[in-house]
Amino acid sequence: MSTIIINLILQAIAGALGGNAAAAGLNQVDLGKAANTIAGAIGGVAAGQIFSALLPTLMAAASGIDIKTVVAQLIAGSVGGAVTTAVVGMIKNLAARS
Repeated sequence: MSTIIINLILQAIAGALGGNAAAAGLNQVDLGKAANTIAGAIGGVAAGQIFSALLPTLMAAASGIDIKTVVAQLIAGSVGGAVTTAVVGMIKNLAARS
């Protein structure tokens, strides 16, 4: 399997976990399990790709799988998933009020 595919899968899984964790910690941004997972996965992949583009060492390391690359992808994905879920949850709440 290509390292790009592996990185995308890691980012999506970490993002989904980060999105659900953010929703569990902040009840006002909870979208429901499925929506938290989807928003988190999308945010995780987006943040992971941005993170990889901004840090050239990760792009160089993307040619092979090592523990540093995996940890960096997991951290970027989980933070991106949590932030995306929180932002989407706040937007949903603001739209519901009006």
